[in-house]
Amino acid sequence: MSHPAPSPLTIGPRGALKGRVRVPGDKSISHRALMFSALAVGESRVEGLLEGEDVLATAAALRAMGATIERDDDGSWRIHGVGVGGLLQPASALDMGNSGTSTRLLMGLVASHAITATFTGDASLSKRPMGRVIDPLATMGAEITASPGGRLPLMVRGIVPAVPITYTLPVASAQVKSAILLAGLNTPGITRVIEPVATRDHSERMLAGFGADLTIEETPEGRVISIRGEAELAPQHIVVPGDPSSAAFWLVAASVVPGSDVVIENVGLNPTRSGLVTALRMMGADITERDARSVGGEPVADLHVRHAALSAITVPHDLAPSMIDEYPALFVAAAFATGTTVARGAEELRVKESDRIAAMAAALSAIGVAVTEHDDGLSVTGTGGGPLPGGATIASLLDHRIAMSLTVAGLHAAAPVTIDDASPVATSYPMFFATLDAVAPVAEVEA
Repeated sequence: MSHPAPSPLTIGPRGALKGRVRVPGDKSISHRALMFSALAVGESRVEGLLEGEDVLATAAALRAMGATIERDDDGSWRIHGVGVGGLLQPASALDMGNSGTSTRLLMGLVASHAITATFTGDASLSKRPMGRVIDPLATMGAEITASPGGRLPLMVRGIVPAVPITYTLPVASAQVKSAILLAGLNTPGITRVIEPVATRDHSERMLAGFGADLTIEETPEGRVISIRGEAELAPQHIVVPGDPSSAAFWLVAASVVPGSDVVIENVGLNPTRSGLVTALRMMGADITERDARSVGGEPVADLHVRHAALSAITVPHDLAPSMIDEYPALFVAAAFATGTTVARGAEELRVKESDRIAAMAAALSAIGVAVTEHDDGLSVTGTGGGPLPGGATIASLLDHRIAMSLTVAGLHAAAPVTIDDASPVATSYPMFFATLDAVAPVAEVEA
């Protein structure tokens, strides 16, 4: 999957954001809905699937391994699964594009099937280390040959039967946890993952919904997730809630742009994902929940957010796992707060689509924000609500969240902010800029 030609974009103030926003389906849940449906026996139906490039890469890979995946005219998706153990040998390499989630979780699937798959990706993904997934899967018996540094391209030669393991996560990672659980589905016996720090639990919730024999136990060593292998999954009807990571940009934009008043519909509020809402409320953000409900076992609500004066905080370290993808947006919120916000405990940001700590430090500094970079986060001194100086060109580094975060920063800047390449936004939120035009039309800018 080649990366498109760079698409520069210049963003300046547009006035208050007003109206209702419906964010795309949750990316993490969309990936898992496709994968678990592909392993069920029979046909599953998924509504609200995120149709970004990352999720479509997962769909293409599953088709290559035998699943039938089709989109209906009403926007819903039908997946006819092959059953656990039924994945077929792909005829060619699996192109993951920019999707680390696709890569790591599919490596787990392949590891306990009698097939061999080669994983490739774009320039950004090929820089991301896969060692934290390679190690436990190799312990289960898979043979994995990676490029230097444990990077893509890499080849996974699965094994049947694989060996069940008990694995303690050295770093909080829902992707590593999920890869091991997926490998465990086709492994005789019980595979266990121990996470000292709880991470997003979409895999556990959804696997249980598909009928997997999965248990969760809280112990002094941490949360123990056990799955019994050689499972039979039953097809499901899944409704994907709105992605809290996509909602993050509207939460911050409406909080910092004066006069804004926005309702973000159908946002997933799984407690393992809602850390940004907690952090913004600690800073003084005006965010209220409307019509709280449960959709497919996931808590959901509409979020009403209005402009508010933000104050600096020290972000609790234990919030990091529940907002790890939202740190770039949080750093932008901090840039408009009164005082110096300290946001640390997020060393995982170093190995995302880009080094998001270094990328955000460079981007914020370029547009006039006082930033101190730490090994695990940033300290950001805000403007007290006033506009940022702006007036610089920012490198998005093929990272969709960097591009969207700096777009938000440009909405309340004294001089326009230029993003060197906004095309990566399509990996997770294809309608982001169209939605921005709807809630803050360019035509509203005064001469």
